[in-house]
Amino acid sequence: MIKQTQNDKPFVVIVPAAGVGKRMLSSCPKQYLEINNQSILTHTTNRLLSHPKITKVIIVLSDEDEYFVQTGLADNANIVRVSGGKERVDSVLNGLNAIDVEKYPWILVHDAARPCVTHDDIDKIIEQCIANNCGGLLAAQVVDTMKQSSKDHSDTVGSTIDRSNLWHAFTPQMYKTVELKLAIEEALEQSLDITDESSAIELAGLPSLLVLGRRDNIKITRPEDLALATFYLDQQKLEQLRLNQ
Repeated sequence: MIKQTQNDKPFVVIVPAAGVGKRMLSSCPKQYLEINNQSILTHTTNRLLSHPKITKVIIVLSDEDEYFVQTGLADNANIVRVSGGKERVDSVLNGLNAIDVEKYPWILVHDAARPCVTHDDIDKIIEQCIANNCGGLLAAQVVDTMKQSSKDHSDTVGSTIDRSNLWHAFTPQMYKTVELKLAIEEALEQSLDITDESSAIELAGLPSLLVLGRRDNIKITRPEDLALATFYLDQQKLEQLRLNQ
């Protein structure tokens, strides 16, 4: 009998999608804006579920969400809807509470507004975390000159930051389910600021791997990002067609 390793087991992804995305200046939450006649959330979820190692996606939504039922995702047996919280971290914790820890000892968390993540990058984060027995996140090194604004005037330069050790944090971020849950709970109890899963792990004193990811894994945040994500998705489709020829 061949022993099954963790890398062979299925994975579940939590997608926090309870936010409203005010910076998009749209009439609906940004995850429901459309690219090529499909919502961003649909693109993201389908990209995740089409990966051979991912068998379930937990989408965390506001109880007042009236758009989800219009996407067709609600009819997918591999998608679980969970109620969202006040902040992203609360939504992620609600998603973690819905997981069978014995079945899924590792968890991935991915932004709803990152529809361009590739299967190759998902492979990299899974393989490197399992191989090192350590959680981590997709990221890319900063290439632009970084400026810090003045403490007294936020619209003027205070200093230039050394970028040699700076990285842009992406998702998915992958951690041991129990460790992430405990790290978030402890940080919330102490009213500490948690901007992503990695920050909760950092506050718990645990290490995180930086896994180099593709720069087209953008987060749609502002109106101009929608056109860029559309371009990237179209380019990735052409890239896949060429590989299949």
